[in-house]
Amino acid sequence: MGSSGSIGKSTLEVVRQNPELFSVTGLAVNTSTAAVIEQAREFLPSVVAVRDQAAAAAIAGNLPPGTELVIGQQGLQQIAALADYDIFVGAMVGFAGLIPTLEAIRRGKRIALANKETLVVAGQLVTELCKRYKAELLPVDSEHSAIFQCLYGEASDAVQRLILTASGGPFYQLPKSDFEKISIEQALNHPTWKMGSKITIDSATLMNKGLEVIEARWLFGLPQNRIDVVIHPQSIIHSMVEFVDGSIKAQLSVPDMKLPIHYALNYPNRVAASYIRTDFLQIGTLTFANPDTEKFECLQLAYDVLAEGGKAPCILNAANEVAVAGFLKGQIGFTKIPRVIRSVLEKIPGGEPNEIEEIIECDVLARKAAEQVLI
Repeated sequence: MGSSGSIGKSTLEVVRQNPELFSVTGLAVNTSTAAVIEQAREFLPSVVAVRDQAAAAAIAGNLPPGTELVIGQQGLQQIAALADYDIFVGAMVGFAGLIPTLEAIRRGKRIALANKETLVVAGQLVTELCKRYKAELLPVDSEHSAIFQCLYGEASDAVQRLILTASGGPFYQLPKSDFEKISIEQALNHPTWKMGSKITIDSATLMNKGLEVIEARWLFGLPQNRIDVVIHPQSIIHSMVEFVDGSIKAQLSVPDMKLPIHYALNYPNRVAASYIRTDFLQIGTLTFANPDTEKFECLQLAYDVLAEGGKAPCILNAANEVAVAGFLKGQIGFTKIPRVIRSVLEKIPGGEPNEIEEIIECDVLARKAAEQVLI
């Protein structure tokens, strides 16, 4: 799900390098029809889903024989609910990835989750459903994969805290007084990772790290006061776990998303791979610093909504998606992104959701409120 994005392409590269282990049953994209046509012709899935109905028209007659086309949000849901697969790779960006992921959970599948919004907006409900349907939730984000690997074989009561590392993005050393001048091109120029535009902007504001803090709370069951963030510009240590005896485990590798994807698809086995190896002599130095939450307000906002709980993370996520889209369209400046989010959090009531439908309603309300703030 999300086969045309950076995670999707890396997943297909893992499949390409391991044809004896994996094949592709289904592919899903939002609008990238040219990419999914090419992928379908190579991997011959039984079904392709295109969320954007207008874009889907370009696919007619271009898929290989035997590949079915399903369209719209219903098509995404259909591919997750009906296709024949063992592992669901959730790599769609944003709220759109939630409903298909829920369908895979209800089927008791292994979920290789890269769509962090699923746990951000509905963490408690999603984790409860995983227990009910005995679905496996395996993290694909490099930071959460690192923690997952560090926790393997350890007792839960031995964990003191989780330490998520962040590259700091392109503006880690830029004075806050210069943030008003930040251009779209500058914000999209990430120093370490090559990602889609939305995630790249989230990395520039450190909202991406804030969303990861919320996701970690639900993946690993620790409260926010035991989940820390540290700036690590080299992006070699992907995250760490500190234990009650003072020991710290870290997972290290060059920044390559194929590694955590490879691990999630093969878990619990370690399967040989020919990806780039880590050369410490070439790296030389690893450095660390505290994040400045006054400069990067989005990170603090994420901690705040996690402490508040209920629908607050859903509101934060929806407002952020609208604000980032507004920035990328040139409607607002970089510094207005956290202002939009804060304004929407003040306008939309929170409260505890009991059903996924309440989360969906909350998302719609928050988006409408954010759009009003952009005007």
